[in-house]
Amino acid sequence: MDLGLLYSGGKDSTLAGLLLEDFYDVTLVTATFGVTDAHEHARRTADHLGFEFETVELDGDVAEQAVEQMVEDGYPRNGIQQVHLHALEVVADMEFDAVADGTRRDDRVPSVSRAQAQSLEDRHKVDYIVPLAGFGRGAVDSLVDETLDVTVGPSEQIPKADYEDELRELLVREYGDDAVADVFPDHTQTYVNGLN
Repeated sequence: MDLGLLYSGGKDSTLAGLLLEDFYDVTLVTATFGVTDAHEHARRTADHLGFEFETVELDGDVAEQAVEQMVEDGYPRNGIQQVHLHALEVVADMEFDAVADGTRRDDRVPSVSRAQAQSLEDRHKVDYIVPLAGFGRGAVDSLVDETLDVTVGPSEQIPKADYEDELRELLVREYGDDAVADVFPDHTQTYVNGLN
């Protein structure tokens, strides 16, 4: 069975791919608004890991709405959630039997409710898989430490292929450099270089 996994090149989505590869023909799919070329990192990581890789173009209107929502809220949660659900919809429209993401049990954002998952499955005739749903951050970190060569650093310095990077860039373009600090809290990101 073919599965499309939303892929950022970070530790969570990479670990999700490794967990699923014994059961599915996994294609790592990076969703992009075409704002940055960060998807090239994800492509290189996919190649190192031996996975098929594709990019898919998201609707620019969704990015604009997400940026406006984040500025209005003063935090990124609702904007990122909106983009994540849109990305799942776009990947579900592709020719996959199943779609997946790298969300963990304790992720606050993005998250997919049971009703949203069932709706996605029913409308697109796909299975929605969340391989890390039973894993907390500590368990994921332990598995990653044993399995992956990862670079960790501040979000603005780690070139990941997730839509958060593109939303940050759009915030700067629309509202200036200070907008990112006003909306996004300081946190770290990961960049997978390959297997240990």
